[in-house]
Amino acid sequence: MPILGYMGTQEWMILLVIVLVLFGASRLPALARSIGEALTEFRRATRTEDEAEQTQK
Repeated sequence: MPILGYMGTQEWMILLVIVLVLFGASRLPALARSIGEALTEFRRATRTEDEAEQTQK
């Protein structure tokens, strides 16, 4: 049962407040940037592996 699929606006607002309290407003841009870089690297790695599999066929 996916938990994030059942979250409404109120739940997202509560989650945002918790994140703000834990990390602070000044650290959020750096945190978002590092998450974005990690996702980009993950996509690049999976794309490279997919291309390698296709050339081996």
